[in-house]
Amino acid sequence: MSAETATTTHDVTAAATPPADPQTGAAPHHAADGARPTGTARPELNHPATSANAVVPVGAARPRIPHWLKVAAALFAVAWGGNQFTPLLIMYKDLDGLSTGAVDVLLGAYVLGIIPALLIGGPMSDRYGRRPLMVPAPVLAMIASILLGVGTSSPAVLFLGRIFSGLALGLVMVVGGSWIKELSGAPYDPEADESAGARRSSMALTAGFGLGAAVAAALAQFGPLQAQTPYLVHLLVTAIGFLMVLRAPETHARQATPAPLAEDLKIPAATHRRFLWVVVPMAPWVFGCAGCAYAVLPGLMGSRTHGLDVGFSGLLCLIALGFGIGIQSVGKKLDDPGSARGVVVGLAATVPSMGLAAWAAATHDPAVAILAAAALGLAYGMLLVSGLQEVQRIAGPEDLAGLTAVYYSLTYLGFFIPATLAMLNTWLTYPLMFAGGSVVALLCLGIAVAFYRRHLPAAQAPRTMSVPAAGAPETTAR
Repeated sequence: MSAETATTTHDVTAAATPPADPQTGAAPHHAADGARPTGTARPELNHPATSANAVVPVGAARPRIPHWLKVAAALFAVAWGGNQFTPLLIMYKDLDGLSTGAVDVLLGAYVLGIIPALLIGGPMSDRYGRRPLMVPAPVLAMIASILLGVGTSSPAVLFLGRIFSGLALGLVMVVGGSWIKELSGAPYDPEADESAGARRSSMALTAGFGLGAAVAAALAQFGPLQAQTPYLVHLLVTAIGFLMVLRAPETHARQATPAPLAEDLKIPAATHRRFLWVVVPMAPWVFGCAGCAYAVLPGLMGSRTHGLDVGFSGLLCLIALGFGIGIQSVGKKLDDPGSARGVVVGLAATVPSMGLAAWAAATHDPAVAILAAAALGLAYGMLLVSGLQEVQRIAGPEDLAGLTAVYYSLTYLGFFIPATLAMLNTWLTYPLMFAGGSVVALLCLGIAVAFYRRHLPAAQAPRTMSVPAAGAPETTAR
């Protein structure tokens, strides 16, 4: 799924400051838990402007459109396409006579594109730069919409379109997220706070998910050519995002002497104990919560929303993701670099939200479903942004995209929950399965609490006084 201070600080507790590397001019990187071994040391994430691979414009004027917003526009457009399919599941059931299990498989099919794009795209962008991996993503998203628009009566074409959508989404999530993070600090945006990168990328992603689903549902419910119009609108949105991302500056130069590709695909930070014990247990709940809100609950309300099924599905998407955006905007106040407070808050919200989902499934009451979707959306939003913040603190500049890829891959395991629940529904009821979800979320919460302040990245602990470099604002290392 992130300290962004651009100033250089000197720890007064250190006996001496090691000399800079004579070839790169970069300060030596001290190995930490999950760091690369000696010989492949990487600059600290806290000092992206000092990285040997950073592309720093000298004396550049402030752009009329912030650079990070240009990348966020493409991320938003591709996320729009990734989730516009979700509220249309009910429509495909009606048009093609597909079963609940079949449409849930189509929903999760794009994970088959997302995970490879995440795991390969992240390290490749660390190797070749952000632009070469990010720019093709909107094009893939447009191909996906064309396939989905013409493949209404063909599950195979729909399946292929979903995979293309996943490829595009995987690239923008990991590469775009890393690019936005790097553009949300000096020298591009020196006034941004340390969590701005994670917050901006997660909000662009969530806004795309929410508006894409809402617009697609409204067009399919009330507009002409219900199976084609949503995708035509997305083509226009994505074309705009594509043109905007072309104008964003590169922040991560192509490696002059890259290591073997197999080495680049290794992500040592993924073995960091903080990642294993805090991030991994919470990650699948991110889209597990979202998927339950807008892929499972709408189908369970079918007997009470007849005639407005697609519209109600879009409403639940909009509510869940709207609340997700809302909590992300205040997540900065809840975040604490010295603890797992954000993750704990997100998992604590997950426990009762799954209970509300069980209540909605038992009563088939649309009002309760709306309440459950709002609660699930709050949990989703807090988990997404807090997980990204943890990842960006753990990773170094050369591992940032790679570790973000691993994080998002874990989050998207949650999109298999709707299909899993549909399969288990042969033996178990939805209220019982949602209640079981509350218990599992409670166990994950217990793990996060147990490691609340343990295995913090070296940049976050222990707390030491710092003396700012000449002309730099005073900071405190943690």
